[in-house]
Amino acid sequence: MKRALQRILPCCLCLLLFGASAAQAATTGIELPADPTQAYITLGILLIAALMFFTELVPLPITALLVPIALSLADIISAQKAFSYFGDPTVVLFMAMFIVGEGTFVTGFADMVGRTAVRLSRGNTVLLLVCAMTAVGLLSTVLSNTGTIVVAVPMILGICLSARISPGKILLPVAYASSLGGTVTLVGTPPNGIINSMLAQAGARPFGFFEFALIGLPLLFAGLLYYGLAGHRFLPDHPETDEELFLAEEAPRRREKLPHAMLIFLFVVVMMASELIPLTTAAMLGACLMVVTRCMSMREAFHSVDWTTIFLFAGMLSMSAAMTSSGAAALVAHTVVTNFSDPWLLMAVCCLLTTIITHFMSNTATAALMAPLALPIAQASGISPLPLCMGIAMAASTCFLTPVATPPNTIVLGPGRYSFLDYLKYGWPLQLICLLLCCLLIPLIWPFYP
Repeated sequence: MKRALQRILPCCLCLLLFGASAAQAATTGIELPADPTQAYITLGILLIAALMFFTELVPLPITALLVPIALSLADIISAQKAFSYFGDPTVVLFMAMFIVGEGTFVTGFADMVGRTAVRLSRGNTVLLLVCAMTAVGLLSTVLSNTGTIVVAVPMILGICLSARISPGKILLPVAYASSLGGTVTLVGTPPNGIINSMLAQAGARPFGFFEFALIGLPLLFAGLLYYGLAGHRFLPDHPETDEELFLAEEAPRRREKLPHAMLIFLFVVVMMASELIPLTTAAMLGACLMVVTRCMSMREAFHSVDWTTIFLFAGMLSMSAAMTSSGAAALVAHTVVTNFSDPWLLMAVCCLLTTIITHFMSNTATAALMAPLALPIAQASGISPLPLCMGIAMAASTCFLTPVATPPNTIVLGPGRYSFLDYLKYGWPLQLICLLLCCLLIPLIWPFYP
């Protein structure tokens, strides 16, 4: 293991700094940019943005806004495309669910759910945490993990208010649980569907609907076990900011509007679960109904949106597009996978590289990038593409070190009062656990040489 790490880590460092050569591309048939200048500039912008995020030299929303500005000025992508992601359906979904969530608070619906949960758990913080993670994780196996977490956040905040528990001790593990739950089935998270589609197009056997559970369930169980036994001890506590949140418990509620808020909330949940109407449409309709039924005022609706979350997610979507269009992501990915021939090392590198990339690109885009790269590598090495593709699918979704890695991570940033660095501090043990489980278990379940 030590020797493997000594080989993997220097290679990853070299690829980030120097990229790949055209000669290497010929060995796998993977197309690299003819002129890598734009790829290097993109990687440079990404590195600077990462340093600014982790050090928080300027506020997070400002750093996120500087990313599309820099990409546009460097002519990596057009200004129109760079700023178009502020109208992305997922960004609109975030805004709408912030409003729906606030509606459950001002009418007392979230308080009612919170008091019920506290009574059932007898106020035990660890039990509350594990139950919340289990519920969200299981729901995410069959529902969108993004939809699950946006629905769950207001309820969990209500639980925290009732139990006088810092939201910072609950929300981050719950966001992780939604991502882990999404790995269990074909529809739980987009990377699973992308991997299956690409396998089918390549003429390989796609994975079954519940076949993902062979590795997804162990990952979910590992997350529950870690935070239930040890991880809960290290989660952040922000008493100076939590006091502001707890004051909301004393604010007057529009109890007469409680039935309206309950019906609207349940309507949004049912529409998201059944997919009778699109996810974003259901959320925005719910937000409009909250104001139309006078559950909340327009001023309250505007103030309920966490703009840090909106700017952070929308700004980094432009980086995701630039990594793909400039060839930077392909250049980085290719350099790693062409330096290893041993299937176990190749598996470890594919998972590690996917993990690195997905923390700064959407997990959907990462899976779409890595799967086509892994397929020819597997064929050239004479091994089955199934373990590599499953490793990429799992690594693309199990990303816990930055708030921009997945929508669930971004959604809890504001409500949990987290900093960018908090994700690295409190997510790295789970990240390491999941990476090791993927590298060790996946080849045993789907052998390299069937």
